[in-house]
Amino acid sequence: MVDLHTHSTKSDGTLEPAALVRLAKEAGLRAIALTDHSTVKGISEARREGERIGLEVVPGVELSASYQGMEVHILGYYMEENNASFRKELQEVAGERDRRNRKMAKRLQEEGFDITLEALEREYPEAMITRAHFSQYLAEHGMAESPNAAFRDYLNPGCRCYVPQEKLSPFDAIRLIRLGNGVPVFAHPVLCPMGEGELSAFVQSLKEAGLAGIEAIYSMNEPEDEKRLLALAKEMGLLVSGGSDFHGARKPHIQLGIGRGSLHVPYQALEGIKEWHMLHRSRWD
Repeated sequence: MVDLHTHSTKSDGTLEPAALVRLAKEAGLRAIALTDHSTVKGISEARREGERIGLEVVPGVELSASYQGMEVHILGYYMEENNASFRKELQEVAGERDRRNRKMAKRLQEEGFDITLEALEREYPEAMITRAHFSQYLAEHGMAESPNAAFRDYLNPGCRCYVPQEKLSPFDAIRLIRLGNGVPVFAHPVLCPMGEGELSAFVQSLKEAGLAGIEAIYSMNEPEDEKRLLALAKEMGLLVSGGSDFHGARKPHIQLGIGRGSLHVPYQALEGIKEWHMLHRSRWD
């Protein structure tokens, strides 16, 4: 069993990359993919720990994108982290997050909160700062009852301090992952509010842009969702991926490897991703 969708403290998870790898080993997983938001900073640490304890670590990333006003996420696997072109464009994505964070910090200050982006960066060093860090900081410093309350009152869309992020299109996200010689996968389609026909047409357009797979096995799927997405992957000739979307204490109802308790991602899913990568890598070379 594997888990191909996890987050560490390098983005909005609560476990350091090495600790995440150790937990995966304790959970009996054969492999884990570290897919932090818009960053690959944790991969070296995770890989070293995996080599030390004998667990396969897959380099990954998760990119946020926007399509017709809807948020879409694209996972990437096996990118070349030291590819100069890939790193440059990924840094530009991270720069947009930084600009958004500064705007949110300013809006919170205008509401009377003692918060700055610099304070967040000191509190969460080396992390890719997200709204989850804002909510945690407000709660831990007595400015909100809880992280959930901070989201509800200030940080969710429609709230006074929310700032929308200028996102890539999903087609640009796929192109960026392919630029790094990676394998692009449509993350958690179940979270995209589309009818069956609309989803099929959208996935077809993603495939034409270079999409390799669908995250058909996911923590929030109901059995019918998984069945439908597996059928769609087969129909489109796409890989099947799967993962928990583990964030540690920030999503306590989601457990590593098993999601809400019934998640099962077979090692064969990872084998398919590896085969696709090797085939297309030979074409890139």
